[in-house]
Formats: sequence, C-alpha cells, structure tokens
Amino acid sequence: MFSFFEKKKYLIDHLNGFTDIHNHILPGIDDGAKTVKDSIELIKGFSEFGVTDFIATPHIMYNYYPNNRESISKSHAELKNGLIYNNIKDVSISISAEHMIDSNFETILLNNDIMPIEKNYLLVEMSYLQPSINFENAIQKIKEKSLFPILAHPERYVYLHSKFNTYNKYKNQGIKFQLNLLSLSNYYGKEVQQAAYKLLNEDLFDYAGSDIHNMRQLKKLKEIKISNKQLYKILPIINKTTQSFY
Repeated sequence: MFSFFEKKKYLIDHLNGFTDIHNHILPGIDDGAKTVKDSIELIKGFSEFGVTDFIATPHIMYNYYPNNRESISKSHAELKNGLIYNNIKDVSISISAEHMIDSNFETILLNNDIMPIEKNYLLVEMSYLQPSINFENAIQKIKEKSLFPILAHPERYVYLHSKFNTYNKYKNQGIKFQLNLLSLSNYYGKEVQQAAYKLLNEDLFDYAGSDIHNMRQLKKLKEIKISNKQLYKILPIINKTTQSFY
C-alpha cells in the first residue's frame, strides 16, 4: 500500500563509484576551492561516500575567469602534488572546463582553446540572468567541431521555466543535459528544484554532476533525501554518467 510516510533514502548512499563530471575542486582559479587545502578537504569529503573519480571543470568565462589549458593544467599539477604530499591515493582527477557561452566563446572554440571532456564532449553554460544571444550559433559550431555539447544545469536557467518547450527544442538539436545533484534539494530555491524534478520525470537528463564549489555545498549534498520513485529516475543517469566517463 502507498504511504505518505514512505521512508526516503540518502542520495549519497547511491553514489559509491560515481564519476563526478562537473565540479570546482581545482584550487585558486575560479569561485571554487581557493587553496590546495580546500581542494583536499573536498576530496576527503567526497571519499566518505565513495566518490574518488573526478573530471575537474573550472570556469572559462571571459572577463571573470579567463582560464585556459595552461592555467588549468598548472592548478591540476598543484593539486596532484598536494595529494602526494598528504599521502592521498586512489583518487583520479582529470581536467576539462565549464565553458560560458559568452562573447569570447566562439573565438576560443575556433582557436581550439577549449577543454573537452574525454575529447568528444564540451560542457557549456549560460548566464543565470538571460540566455546567451549567440547560444544556438555556438551550439552549431560545437557540433561542426564533431563535439557533443553538454548543457550544465539546465534546471537553473529560470528564464526557461516558463518556456519548457525550449528544453525539448534543445534536446532535438542534440544538446545533452547535465543535472546538478544539488538541484534535487532546495539549495538553489524551490523553483529550480521543481524544474529539476520535472526534467527528471520527463527523462530529459543525460548525465549528472555535483557542481560542488565548497564544503557548505558538499554538506548540503550529504543531506539530500529522495523517494524510491525519485531514486528509480536518478539511478540510470548516475550509472550512465559513470559508464560514459569512467
């Protein structure tokens, strides 16, 4: 019999072995971890529930975080040295980036200054305030490079919530959707949470990532509880993410 008092389950209990394809654990290059110490604290926190494989995705954002392969590789090397110094083993960290589709994006795409995931996928984002004017043109140029665009956290673009058909339009254009696991809580607000579950229920998400920047967010991730019905929807996405990018 259905019960309104169904016991919910902690999401993190189902993340053992998960490959996190979106996070900000590299030190000192964006709004994520500020120091190697911060990075290691996050990595230790993730390892408590079995997440030890990361694809680090610092922002590449014109005029804010003008990162490139050199700056990202340097931060990555600093973190790897920190892990060795602290005798932390069995942690895998590769590098990519979260690319803002802004006025400079098509330039770095043309110059091959992008940082794909596993050579074939490109993680992109838009502003939370308004859609990128050049979004569809940029997506087309990404595909012309034989790359698969992954739109980070589509549930967080509030201006799309009243135009839900746009999500289906994006999917028909071959855009992959990456869920922020924190969106399953009310961390970003109720409206984002509702959009996340609607996209989840309509099977529009392809991958998941933590998008963790700091310990406060990691603590919130550890607190998320979901129902059996929600778990049934999210587990295939978690498994597909790991299988695709492990």
